[in-house]
Amino acid sequence: MKPTVVIGFLGSTLDGSKHDQSRWNKWRPSVGMCMQEDLRVDRLELIHGSAHQGLGRFIAADIASVSPETSVEPRLMDFRDPWDFEEVYGKLLDFARAYAFDTDAEDYLVHITTGTHVAQICLFLLTEARDLPGRLLQTHPPRGAAGGCVGTWSAIDLDLSRYDSIATRFAAAAAEGSSFLKSGIETRNTAFNGMIDEIEQVAVRSRAPLLLMGPTGAGKSQLARRVFELKRLKHQVSGEFVEVNCATLKGDSAMSALFGHKKGAFTGAAADRPGLLRAADKGVLFLDEIGELGLDEQAMILRAIEEKRFLPVGADREASSDFQLIAGTNCDLGAAVGAGGFRDDLFARLNLWTFELPALRDRIEDIEPNLDYELDRFAEREGTRVSFNKEARRAFLAFATAPDALWLGNFRDLAASVTRMATFAPAGRIDVVTVEAEKTRLKRFWSGSAPRSPLEDLLDADALEAIDPFDQVQLAEVIRVCRRSRSLSDAGRNLFSASRARRASANDADRLRKYLQRYGLDWSTVTGISTAPAAASKGRP
Repeated sequence: MKPTVVIGFLGSTLDGSKHDQSRWNKWRPSVGMCMQEDLRVDRLELIHGSAHQGLGRFIAADIASVSPETSVEPRLMDFRDPWDFEEVYGKLLDFARAYAFDTDAEDYLVHITTGTHVAQICLFLLTEARDLPGRLLQTHPPRGAAGGCVGTWSAIDLDLSRYDSIATRFAAAAAEGSSFLKSGIETRNTAFNGMIDEIEQVAVRSRAPLLLMGPTGAGKSQLARRVFELKRLKHQVSGEFVEVNCATLKGDSAMSALFGHKKGAFTGAAADRPGLLRAADKGVLFLDEIGELGLDEQAMILRAIEEKRFLPVGADREASSDFQLIAGTNCDLGAAVGAGGFRDDLFARLNLWTFELPALRDRIEDIEPNLDYELDRFAEREGTRVSFNKEARRAFLAFATAPDALWLGNFRDLAASVTRMATFAPAGRIDVVTVEAEKTRLKRFWSGSAPRSPLEDLLDADALEAIDPFDQVQLAEVIRVCRRSRSLSDAGRNLFSASRARRASANDADRLRKYLQRYGLDWSTVTGISTAPAAASKGRP
């Protein structure tokens, strides 16, 4: 059994008594709980004020005489007003966050019988919020005329589902958790804020894997780290945050990096290597770009998630690691499953909690608060506070939120842009000249990085101008499907898959051929693949 630690207040009235033998005829909660036959208290964290240090020493001595296995640790905590809810809650919260809880090695009970009513309420709230990661302990005086000094006890496991009316009082605490995940940024996008609220609930209530999807630079890595820090704040993890970019794991080295290896397992393995999964034991493992993992590594990751065990390279004995997984990707894993590049069983395991982070251009109302956040980060990093003048701020926001602002790198682009302007700002003030120079840089970068439409390779400027924008979008997608397909017929089946089931006869290749001819195109021009070999094959037996 794990050692039991009790945290509670010294009862200045209930624990007080005369210093003679008559005290053993009185029920004293702090002493009585250490005399229970079915409750072993290995350590008592006894909270009291300076005025009651003498009583604390007296109670500690009596506990030592009846329960020598109990270690009493006095915790000095003074209040200006012990009935001031804000002061009491704040000091107890500071105590909880500074305390080195180890839920894997110890069980915790929070004694709520002693102390003022305000203190008892605060202990309840902190236990319910998991800042004190334990059960409530309530002690009771002995019943009947016989009296005595031992009394009885009961432990209470808080089940939030039974306390709906109380849970509503913690809306502020939930909002604090959401703000924590957003690094304190006052984001305005309704859909994003709703998603963050859901992630906060999942992070606190579930150990199942999280899958964060979204384009590069959307903030997946930062959000994963904040989820870890929230879990650690709630004493749900005690290990480290281990981040792995799976795109950097290629070939034989991928297995070794993730799962470790034994000395001599392969050429160059001069010593044992524990691997990244073991480094994440009791913590959080963030596998960014998980879609880049090979199928063999995916199979081993799945087993490690489900069984917490895996086999290092060259080992004949399994290793274990109890980690919580967060995965990130900028690709469509469902499509990768269909193409055979990602295991369907691993995708099913990851797909329990899936959240898609939007691109920055889809959150233009959040550019302004993130602008202030990046300025604060610059000040922390460089030790210099920089700000916009009014005209410059207005000019940059108008540019940044315009429809033609691509923000291809999303928040990485914005962070880099703010860093450049803050660095060039004269006398710590970003002016219009600085903003105009940055706008020119971004436009040049975006024009060189914007993905080319496949139509630009096939049609000249006059032909493009003659096609409506709506038809350009449709034609570009048709060309992309053709270039991914093995043949004209295969492309037709993909493009007309919904309507072909409703037709008596289907000639998808002919439909596609006629569609391309409307724009002066054919299969060979679009794909660079000649149809001649396919035609010649028709004469073969």
